[in-house]
Amino acid sequence: MTDPVLSPIGGRAAWTGADLARDPSWIMALPPAATREIDAALAGLGDLAPPRFDARHFPLPETAGFLARVAAELERGRGVVRLTGLDPARYPAADLKRVFWGLMCHLGTPLPQNTTGEILAEVKDETGSGVAVGSGTARARSRSTGPLRWHTDKCDLLSLLCASNGIAGGVSRIVSTVAIQDAMAARCPDLLAVLYRDFWRARPADEEGEGMAARPFPMPVFARGPDGGFTSQYSRTYVELAQGMPGVPPLSEAQVAALDRLAAVADELCIEMPFEPGQIQLMNQHVTYHGRTAYADGPGGKRNLLRIWLASPLSRALPAGHAGQWGDTRAGALRGGAMPGRSALAA
Repeated sequence: MTDPVLSPIGGRAAWTGADLARDPSWIMALPPAATREIDAALAGLGDLAPPRFDARHFPLPETAGFLARVAAELERGRGVVRLTGLDPARYPAADLKRVFWGLMCHLGTPLPQNTTGEILAEVKDETGSGVAVGSGTARARSRSTGPLRWHTDKCDLLSLLCASNGIAGGVSRIVSTVAIQDAMAARCPDLLAVLYRDFWRARPADEEGEGMAARPFPMPVFARGPDGGFTSQYSRTYVELAQGMPGVPPLSEAQVAALDRLAAVADELCIEMPFEPGQIQLMNQHVTYHGRTAYADGPGGKRNLLRIWLASPLSRALPAGHAGQWGDTRAGALRGGAMPGRSALAA
């Protein structure tokens, strides 16, 4: 009998790039009242800045209901939303960060993104030379102009606000991991079965500190929670980082073939779309991967994405074996981030 785990999942989260191109309803405009409400909430903050305020300090009487629908779409629908209607030129840089933080606090709880306590990251070229970084940690790659391979971040919801964009490239790439699962179930169930088994991986010191970096851990690429909910947490960089560590076996031919096929199917099924300033891209990290093409800054503009990691109160239950990475596997729990279970909000 066929393993039911290897059967297609289907549903709205199993979209393809062609589906989203035909139906752009995943791109949602902030409601007409949003700008007025955001400006009023911003004025009411006084000198409060992230992480010293949350949704209670940033009231959005009408927009909050819209954001609640967005949160439901991210967990129970497609798992991806791009918001439009925010004008970054309207706000000084510090206020734009406060606006982004205030909006995102209506979707979940912000998390620390590394052990230095980074809570609102700026994803931009930090090499100073515009040179793409092709190796090293995921953070080093993301803070250069190079392309990023398919991966997830360690949070329920990833939010990216385009504060400004480069003059060439930097195209956002998103793919449904449910669609990848279903395509591999139909085409290569033997390789799909490999992805449901453990792959050793490690996270680098600049993201989780020396202690975690020294402890490789096994976790499958694809998994199902106690209620059958699908999840995938994956970065090939982290799998490669674990290779050669004590006690970690070399990748088998089947594992390499499965990861290669996963990447090929992701390339086939993804959507690619450039960022425009003011757009906010939201992705459920259990059902999507993301990446980007290389980009070039120049006199005409520099690319800068503001990033917040969120734990969602609507999140799904995860397999018990994921506790080591997530901290808490219960549905709706405060989990994920560089320090699992720790909120980025400060009194």
